[in-house]
Amino acid sequence: MNSEVRTIPHWIVYCDGSAVPNPGRMGIGAVLLAPDGTRHAISQASDSRGCNNEAELMALTTALLEARRRGARAVTLYCDNSVIVEQLVGAPARPMARLASQFDAARQLIGGFEGLELRWIPRHRNGEADALARAALGLAIKPASKPTHRRR
Repeated sequence: MNSEVRTIPHWIVYCDGSAVPNPGRMGIGAVLLAPDGTRHAISQASDSRGCNNEAELMALTTALLEARRRGARAVTLYCDNSVIVEQLVGAPARPMARLASQFDAARQLIGGFEGLELRWIPRHRNGEADALARAALGLAIKPASKPTHRRR
């Protein structure tokens, strides 16, 4: 990120999607943190059915559209789905043909920001967005999972 982009007020966004069963009903959740500290939450169920990757991609695009609607020009976006992150940034990944048009739309949306970083985070660090996605489907919050460490 160049120094000019760093001077732009920066938003932090966490997003997650759920499909129950997988594939099945889809719900999305996102938390948007504005530069002034204001928090905005999204929790929506979709009228359509799809797989978990589709729900995750829908959450990402919905969160970015909302951030842009609120005036965001620079965003750090956190997603716990490594497949989505790999498809949108970094080295070319094996394409997901069924979702190609949705990935293209997400790439175009990402390109519309002056600065955008998309980062993978572990699921246990994305609990609020996950809870919002699950709540959209009327599901209970998953118990907090902790990273597992093996003892030798």
